[in-house]
Amino acid sequence: MPIYEYACPSCGGTFEELVFGDADPPCPECGSSQAARLMSRACFHSGGGSDYGDAANTHSGGSCGCGGCSGGNCASCC
Repeated sequence: MPIYEYACPSCGGTFEELVFGDADPPCPECGSSQAARLMSRACFHSGGGSDYGDAANTHSGGSCGCGGCSGGNCASCC
């Protein structure tokens, strides 16, 4: 049961939803059934270091929603 990100063309909103099947959920803001699934960014870390394996410090802007991270630490916005 994956969590997908969606964008609604009717109201311009974005949301995340836990999906139990193939049907796309309606927008929670306006109820539109036209919400489209978004492509999520991957989050990974290669190499070593003191923050190895700490997803909060290696986030690349995925589903936390801030979009303002400059490649290092999203702890301030997630």
